[in-house]
Amino acid sequence: MQKIESIEQFQALKQEENVVFMFSAEWCGDCRFIDPFLPEIMEENSDFSFYYVDRDKFIDLCIESDIFGIPSFVAFNKGEETGRFVNKDRKTKEQINEFVATVRK
Repeated sequence: MQKIESIEQFQALKQEENVVFMFSAEWCGDCRFIDPFLPEIMEENSDFSFYYVDRDKFIDLCIESDIFGIPSFVAFNKGEETGRFVNKDRKTKEQINEFVATVRK
């Protein structure tokens, strides 16, 4: 999963079709829990582009985006937010796939 390197990159990627941002941090145990099955999720939802947003590097973006728990996912399509799965709870592969299904256009 490609990591976001700048706010400008984040803003530009939001304008693309079917984009999911995963807000995470290296120290987050619940975030590391999903690492083993993340490639499968991306493969099963290949019509979406997935990007990693480091919560510690982009704390202001997280505050602006109301991301107060990680791991969290926010989806965009052509600049419009289409859905969010934002909380501090551990997430399963099934829950993440269900979220992506709800934002599929």
